[in-house]
Amino acid sequence: MADTLKQRPQFRNIHVSQIVAYRLPPAGIVSILHRVSGVLMFLLMPFIIWMFDASVTSEVSYDVFKSAFAAGVGFIPGWFLKLVVLALIWAYLHHLIAGIRHLWMDATHAVTKQFGHTSAIATLAISVLLTLALGFKLFF
Repeated sequence: MADTLKQRPQFRNIHVSQIVAYRLPPAGIVSILHRVSGVLMFLLMPFIIWMFDASVTSEVSYDVFKSAFAAGVGFIPGWFLKLVVLALIWAYLHHLIAGIRHLWMDATHAVTKQFGHTSAIATLAISVLLTLALGFKLFF
């Protein structure tokens, strides 16, 4: 009877030196980027609060806010502030879309390898395309 039992696959941990050559599936990439985007938004929360405060306090503070992105603030050039905002835009969009993906999978029990792969590719594509569209608006 032991001969007829199906052999279980053996999995092994990869060594640190193999990380560069390891091919992570798209769902794994989305999972890691979901965490990175959450950390990025958390760390840049003071900048987000400053932007919100400067944009809604008064007309004068709004003009200062607009000039910060045109001419810069102190030694920080305006293009660098725009890059930080672009990173925030990507982080928000990716985190939102990946979160919707997770909610969809939880609500519909769509936890198959094929759906995970397809939805991960869609998440990456949608978040990058929306970031490019909003980045174009931000820089031009």
